[in-house]
Amino acid sequence: MSIWFYIFFIVLIISSFLIVKIYILKKEIKNISESLTSIIKSDTNNLITINTNDKTLKNFVKNLNKNLKDLRKLELEYKNGNQELKSSITNISHDLRTPLTAIRGYLDLLDSKNLTKKQIEYLKIIDGKVEDLIELTEQLFDYSKSLDIEKELTKENICINDILEDTMVGFYDLFKKNNISPSISICNEKIMRYTNKNMVKRIFENIISNAIKYSEKDFNVKLYNDGVIEFSNKTTRLDNVSLEKIFDRYYTVRSAKKSNGIGLSIAKQLIDLIGGEIQAIYKNNCLIIKVKI
Repeated sequence: MSIWFYIFFIVLIISSFLIVKIYILKKEIKNISESLTSIIKSDTNNLITINTNDKTLKNFVKNLNKNLKDLRKLELEYKNGNQELKSSITNISHDLRTPLTAIRGYLDLLDSKNLTKKQIEYLKIIDGKVEDLIELTEQLFDYSKSLDIEKELTKENICINDILEDTMVGFYDLFKKNNISPSISICNEKIMRYTNKNMVKRIFENIISNAIKYSEKDFNVKLYNDGVIEFSNKTTRLDNVSLEKIFDRYYTVRSAKKSNGIGLSIAKQLIDLIGGEIQAIYKNNCLIIKVKI
């Protein structure tokens, strides 16, 4: 009887030891999981630490820390490369603007001279190509700004009504140049939001610019009491396939007259960053962009 007692006692001790061991290991694994999640989410150089002498677990943490160091190195290389790319694109766009502006100036001078019908035709073609190049440089500049766009995410209380009105006024000359008489309907109730003012304005600017490019001499904007902004314009250049890709970066809608690259991708990117919604609808040859901030 005493032998069985000793056996039971030994088994009990071993079982207790294993239970404690398992408990400690589970606790350490939980600690590793929480530490790893915290380190990945935050911009820190911290490494995972544990309070156990278990060799297997220590080797596991050692490998995790090595991978974390490699990940930080890759992230740093990516950020540096991104910044270099941004700087290069910005410089290229600025370098292109100067000669293009000069060319446009000389074209304006030529336009005022007595030219033959054929010369005027060639002049118009050159002017159109210069306009395309100017637009491409603007798109390059927009792209360089979008590379580190998250840095701008500071929030404040803003009035959507006022920003929409100011943005529309800023496009007055372009509307006039393109013979577009916009229809504007803004609700009387002040729509207040706590978000980034510059991003909201850039969203509106991008959508309006896109509408001017593709509109067939009309443009409508409505701000409803629920905060939804609806931009619409007639266009026969779209179809269901184009509509599905309209927010893709650099998707091009082509026509016989012109082709434009950046589309509404930056507006979509900005909307996603501030937690809003954007939707494109094409119905009865009318493109409708709905935005909710």
